[in-house]
Amino acid sequence: MYRINKAHPWHGIAHGANAPEEVTVFIEIVPRDTVKYEIDKETGYLKIDRPQQYSNVVPANYGFIPQTFCGANIARLASRNSNRIVAEGDGDPLDILVLSEHHIPRGDIMLRAEPIGGFCLLDAGEADDKIIATLVGDKIYEHYKDISELPESIVRRLQHYFLTYKNLPSEPHICEIAYIYGREQAHEVILESIKDYADLLAVLKTTPTRKRVKKRQPPR
Repeated sequence: MYRINKAHPWHGIAHGANAPEEVTVFIEIVPRDTVKYEIDKETGYLKIDRPQQYSNVVPANYGFIPQTFCGANIARLASRNSNRIVAEGDGDPLDILVLSEHHIPRGDIMLRAEPIGGFCLLDAGEADDKIIATLVGDKIYEHYKDISELPESIVRRLQHYFLTYKNLPSEPHICEIAYIYGREQAHEVILESIKDYADLLAVLKTTPTRKRVKKRQPPR
């Protein structure tokens, strides 16, 4: 069967039959973008969020895993592993950075990726995990099976981006990396985000539309 209408990238695309070992990714922005794009949750189209601040440009292909959500389960996982109180997830799909030697000219595409680790990012106290993955079939990066195997310079570059991508020089830092984790824990994060998505759908199905209150989210 073929779709007549475009599937919503968050809700209408599966996260992958082999998740969490291999996941489907919807790419929003690529390293050459000077504008921060993100999915519009209502329509499913890409929208301009903001221009990239200063010289801080995304270091790899950046998007999210469909049919995931950073909610209570992701927050509990962050609390357990950081020994800190993390009250909630950031209320968005699970973010993912995909490493590849290949030039992907634009976002608004799907690809398959193999998670190898991630960062437990706390954004203003909310759990906003960033999964690190490699493009399936990429002959340069496919032999990296865990974030611990990556060159240290790559890991530092990724860390620097997420610690500074929202900051202006005159403003305090709102993002911190509570800890870095490897492949196995990345799989756990993905599975918990899939549970959070199922919980989200259950709430939406039982809550009348007129009573749903949309939380105002800061830019990711």
